[in-house]
Amino acid sequence: MKQEQNKKHRVAVTGIGLVNPLGNDTNTVWNNLIAGKSGISFLPDNFWGQNYKEFPYNFAGLVKNEQEILNNYFDLAKQRKSDRFIHLAMIAGYQAIQDSKLTKNYPENRTRFGCMLGVGVGGIKTIEDSLKDLISSGPKKVSPFLIPRSISNQAAGWLSMDFNLQGQIGAMVNACSSSADALGFAFRTIRDGYADYMLSGGAESCVTQLAISAFGNMRALCSSKNFNDPTKASRPFDKDREGFVLSEGAAILVLERLDLAQARNAKIYGEIIGYGATADAYHITAMHPEGLGAQQAITIALDDANINLKDIGYINAHGTSTQMNDKLETLVLKKVFGSHVSPDNINHAHISSTKSMTGHLLGAAGATEAAFSILALKNQILPPTINLENQDPECDLDYTPNKAISKSFDYAISNSFGFGGGNSVLVFKKF
Repeated sequence: MKQEQNKKHRVAVTGIGLVNPLGNDTNTVWNNLIAGKSGISFLPDNFWGQNYKEFPYNFAGLVKNEQEILNNYFDLAKQRKSDRFIHLAMIAGYQAIQDSKLTKNYPENRTRFGCMLGVGVGGIKTIEDSLKDLISSGPKKVSPFLIPRSISNQAAGWLSMDFNLQGQIGAMVNACSSSADALGFAFRTIRDGYADYMLSGGAESCVTQLAISAFGNMRALCSSKNFNDPTKASRPFDKDREGFVLSEGAAILVLERLDLAQARNAKIYGEIIGYGATADAYHITAMHPEGLGAQQAITIALDDANINLKDIGYINAHGTSTQMNDKLETLVLKKVFGSHVSPDNINHAHISSTKSMTGHLLGAAGATEAAFSILALKNQILPPTINLENQDPECDLDYTPNKAISKSFDYAISNSFGFGGGNSVLVFKKF
């Protein structure tokens, strides 16, 4: 064991599971992504028993028709004991394991297989419902499953039980950077010899009256009063953007020591080669006005990967569609990459915000966008930023507007920036 921990291992991605507003499996999600389709829709009547007709924010990115898939993986008794964010994690986790062709019996040493997921909020719907029960019927009506249904680490807990994962498990909670940090932790765990396999990514489901009210009153959301077509609402880097669209989903990746993956002839999507994380130490919700923390996170990630910034061919932006974030992220990219992101440079790095199609999955966003970056490398196709019709003059880079493009490139990064000042950046390499 000590000998393994003294080595630096290469880390491959050998399985991907995705469920989000664009589809319930990786192929469907990817095909809709590069076709530039939006997954945003109006909230249906009586969604989860809640009415949104009077809300100024009545659209979102919802996972649809997932129940039949869930029933195949997770029986009804388990479903009743767990919140929806855990259900989505189970769907994506099972798909990732099946995709990797690992099993419940292989690898044999289960202590070398861990699970680290990122969750921003956890089971907020369960907490809302339980509070209503407490107020209406008293303490004896509060479910004994309130805590295990809602706490953030339970998605990793259920996956570890179903797949007998006996390595380290847990949850990273760092707002919108949560699942990028989970992947960074898992990457380092394998690279530094503490595990051979990690199931890692993120899950989130908090499209509820309470969450929508809170984000809306914060003026972070795009209002349905100004956008009659929900598919037009998320528009990063566009002059007419007015906030993000709340969304839900899960993205789970199987990370594996590259030499072990090669020994079993596993399908390899790509490699994770770098991770950088910093704090702004500035404000509870706003980015640093010069993006200092984000700049440093990108620089650390590139140094960790031991590559030159000019090697980067694609940047999956955090790109939330808020006035502040998009402008500051543009400033950050210019300061770090200089002429390498200038549209005047024929070899410039392309940028896109896939939140224009998925909406903002909060704690699950980083892993979802990491998966998109790896699939972009694998397929040599860059997903677009849709709804970029009237580009903000202060956002003056090449955001791959409205149509996917084919491009030969070897390296990509994915940015995640969260409330509380967390900045996380992952670097990927074509295999």
